[in-house]
Amino acid sequence: MPDHGVWYELVRGELRAMPLASGPHGLVTTTLLGMLWRHAVEHRVGRVFTPDTGVHLFREPDTVRAPDISFLSEARIPPEGIGRGFLRIAPDLAVEVLSPEDTMAEIEEKITDYFAAGTRLVWVVNPRARTVTVYRPDARPYVLGRHERLGGEEIVPGFSCQVEDIFAWIR
Repeated sequence: MPDHGVWYELVRGELRAMPLASGPHGLVTTTLLGMLWRHAVEHRVGRVFTPDTGVHLFREPDTVRAPDISFLSEARIPPEGIGRGFLRIAPDLAVEVLSPEDTMAEIEEKITDYFAAGTRLVWVVNPRARTVTVYRPDARPYVLGRHERLGGEEIVPGFSCQVEDIFAWIR
């Protein structure tokens, strides 16, 4: 693969370039990842994965996505562990943090792929608007503003945070 300062996802057998993230994107991702990781460790509810973790969603043609944050519940981790290489289990929660380069068509395609592979919850975090849109496969999406609480529902049991806390480090 060419190396031009980008990452790649494999979508239905085709490489798709993903530009490296901006500073605000990285801060938001790290902040929310830290909150989820701390909760997962303290309550032993699952594992949290970083944006450089590939998730092999489909085969023939292969699709490997890299959510900005992913969470896999403890109950779905095989007895032998997660194994080597890309994750072969769709995350229970996938988080996408919007970058200026992202299009809604690209984000919607990712959400469709996650749900088709078995993901049960997707959060789309918008640093510019300082909102989080919550997607479930069986319901209409809804938007949470800065003064509302984001909850993990039954997917990340007990997790909750103020939406504005996710954006606390952005000025």
